[in-house]
Amino acid sequence: MSLVEKIFGDLNKREVRKIEKIADRVEAYDEELQALTDEELKAKTPEFRERLENGETLDDILPEAFAVCREAAWRVLGMKHFHVQLIGGVVLHQGRIAEMKTGEGKTLVATLPVYLNALSGKGVHVVTVNDYLAKRDSEWMGKLYTWLGLTVGCVIHGISDETRRAAYQADVTYGTNNEFGFDYLRDNMVTYEEELMQRGLNFAIVDEVDSILIDEARTPLIISGQGNQSTDMYRQADRFVKDLKKGYKTDPKAEEPDDPDADYEVEEKDEQVSLTDKGVKLAEAFFGLENLGDPENMEINHAIQQALKAHSLMERDVDYIVKDGEIIIVDEFTGRLMFGRRYSNGLHQAIEAKEHLKVRSESKTLATITLQNLFRMYEKLAGMTGTAKTEEDEFRDIYNMDVVVIPTNKPVIRNDMQDAVYQTERGKFLAIADRVAEVHKTGQPVLVGTISIEKSEIVSDLLKKRGIPHNVLNAKQHEKEAEIVAEAGRLGMVTIATNMAGRGTDIILGGNPDFEARREMKKKGYSEEAVSFATGFAKSDDEELMDARRAYQEFYDAVKEERDEEHNKVVELGGLCIIGTERHESRRIDNQLRGRAGRQGDPGTTQFFISLEDELMRLFGGERMQNIVARMGLEENESIEAGMLSRSIEGAQKKVEGRNFGIRKYVLQYDNVMNKQREIIYGERRKVLFGEDLREYIMNMMKDLVHETVQSVVLESKFPEEWDFPTLNRNLKRITRQYQGKDEYDTDELISMTPESLEEDIDAQFEAMYEKKEQEIGIERMREVERMILLRVVDNHWMDQIDAMDQLREGIGLRALGQQDPVAAYGQEGFDMFEGMINEIKEETVQYCYSVTLETDTERRTVIQIGGESKAEDVDSGILQAMAGGMEEELPEGAEMPEREKKQQTVRRDHPKLGRNDKCWCGSGKKYKNCHMQSDLEKERENM
Repeated sequence: MSLVEKIFGDLNKREVRKIEKIADRVEAYDEELQALTDEELKAKTPEFRERLENGETLDDILPEAFAVCREAAWRVLGMKHFHVQLIGGVVLHQGRIAEMKTGEGKTLVATLPVYLNALSGKGVHVVTVNDYLAKRDSEWMGKLYTWLGLTVGCVIHGISDETRRAAYQADVTYGTNNEFGFDYLRDNMVTYEEELMQRGLNFAIVDEVDSILIDEARTPLIISGQGNQSTDMYRQADRFVKDLKKGYKTDPKAEEPDDPDADYEVEEKDEQVSLTDKGVKLAEAFFGLENLGDPENMEINHAIQQALKAHSLMERDVDYIVKDGEIIIVDEFTGRLMFGRRYSNGLHQAIEAKEHLKVRSESKTLATITLQNLFRMYEKLAGMTGTAKTEEDEFRDIYNMDVVVIPTNKPVIRNDMQDAVYQTERGKFLAIADRVAEVHKTGQPVLVGTISIEKSEIVSDLLKKRGIPHNVLNAKQHEKEAEIVAEAGRLGMVTIATNMAGRGTDIILGGNPDFEARREMKKKGYSEEAVSFATGFAKSDDEELMDARRAYQEFYDAVKEERDEEHNKVVELGGLCIIGTERHESRRIDNQLRGRAGRQGDPGTTQFFISLEDELMRLFGGERMQNIVARMGLEENESIEAGMLSRSIEGAQKKVEGRNFGIRKYVLQYDNVMNKQREIIYGERRKVLFGEDLREYIMNMMKDLVHETVQSVVLESKFPEEWDFPTLNRNLKRITRQYQGKDEYDTDELISMTPESLEEDIDAQFEAMYEKKEQEIGIERMREVERMILLRVVDNHWMDQIDAMDQLREGIGLRALGQQDPVAAYGQEGFDMFEGMINEIKEETVQYCYSVTLETDTERRTVIQIGGESKAEDVDSGILQAMAGGMEEELPEGAEMPEREKKQQTVRRDHPKLGRNDKCWCGSGKKYKNCHMQSDLEKERENM
């Protein structure tokens, strides 16, 4: 107990006691609501909405609204919220994280704050970890919401645009973090308001909040298009790399790898790989280069680096599998196959070359956002999970959410045994097989948790040799997931599972009668709709649905008594026995595995088997622990169980968690720079989409350009007769050739002239020309032309800005060598680049608006050729799935918009890059934009 807790008491208990008073008020409505008819209870929803419109707040109606939802859940679902579930519901409504143990009914808890907040009419998003859970929960809990008069939608991959848009308009929308994130990005790439999917981001409840906001927060969401890197380069790099000699660098301070003859070195802790001096010479000879480090060889260098990563850091059947001629990524947190997702930045191409598959084109980033910045945009954010307290500091720091641990409905009696530590990995696996055989003889069900497909297959082979029947649940057998999980708690069952069975999985002792009844109904030919209806309590006039209800009840009753008897036998044997084959790098993942046992007061045992050769122990366990075990002289099949070793293991996990937190914070710091830019650009687009009158906006842009142009001339002298009017007029004619300025003024005009009066005269001329243009084109048509032009110009420049920022970020880390903070440098240079982009947007927009004609097409067309979506794993991951069809750019007639070549070539200057208002490089003393800028731009265009 900490000093603070000794003085002030347990802070968590104090919070729970406060919330219990609200829960008591909810329960006080119980008898009153039980007396209402179904119609009277349903009528409470419009009553609540009317009260909110009349000035009451959500907090005012919370006790009664929760009570209504609770009573409705009993009538529709046959479930009534426990007292502790009411406490959890209040915590979620308050925008906090509710930590609830496995089996405590988090899905039901969420219905309380979802119903309450949906009454506002602004929409509630329920975020799940996969499409299966989103669909399941929307159908399961959706019965409750629709019964109460709310609308429910579900956003999963593969649905039509109409279905997706309708789902977002519903009161309650279920979906995954990826779907919500990608839809947000796509909404900021559409060309018309009616193409938008989402409403405002009001309130989100994140299920398994630690998985989504912590584990997956290292992976930004990306929408990409096709890149320019040659795929043949990856094949060449693979041929070069596969014959190189690998060396490890175990001492980070050492200049050379452990093996002086190595061609490249691997630093496993930091997951870095690089050529040695010897390797560089081999590369130069192989590719026929004088200097591999020359900027001209950047593409070759990049391909070699990715090939080294593919061969040294990416392991088949651990990080990915090969299936049907494709590389399928395995999610390290869930063990699931991530179909359609591709590593970015060329790593996926390097793995394809390594595995001798067809190498597909690289992608280019068009839109990106981190999960942190996505979820921080919600007006209110809440979450629930079984494991969050260990990361509370991060939740507070990043999301401003604290964690409240909710008491269990029944005491937890699970026995969590100390880790069994073995010297070798082989000895550990043999001991695991022995332990499984020993427990299996008694009939007690066993769940063996592994961290990879490879390890699950090792355990499976050992059990096969011992003749022990078992099920394997990993990404290769994911189709049978529901069936395997439903059977995992039965007598004598042995289940080997990757992290797929560690989160969101409810293993019922004795088996799941509901699953068996559903399965039997499907065998008898009942539709999905009928099965879904049959498992609820709603009434219907449809005789077929009511027949399905009777059939389900018959099947359910037939197995329920048998499963209850089996449940009691399993309880007598000690409940579910869980064996972990090694510690995960995060304590939360281990706790999720432990949490599969001991649900709702059931017994259970858990134990982790660890070897000193495990990756976590080898890289982060420390020499001290390894020396202690080595001095004991253990035999291969001997283990040691000691609290000191368990504490050391936990210390190793804390090190990794700290490192991963640093990575997430690092990602967020960089994305914060982009986020400020993104907000401005997306704000500009929204003005177009929502039909805002842009005339004044365009005029302000014009005045800014005129002001800059005039200032560049008048600041050279305070005497008007010394001003360079020909240059001023030449620069103003760049905006529109219709401008007719005077190159010379008589003495009387010059005497009365000031910079302000000159600027006002020019503004007046430009406004007059614009009014004439409006009369020629038509007022309404001109407003649409303005929207069309601004949208296209902004999109063009924003695409280039994202690409430029990506390139800046790739090399910014080297600034640390010069004692410069890379993030600060990225922020400053990114701001300068953004400011330059804004100026270019202003100039192009005004130029195009002044040059439109009657023939100018007003139809808005996207300039973005969308290729696919991705999550960049550790800022190095790939395509989720290709969007249907790329959209080709079509230029409007009359508006002389520049062609955008598909392949851009590097343009080399013979002088430093200058800003518009910098002194020109030629030494004339003039500003760059008034001197050589135009000729330099023409040279660059010739080279493009």
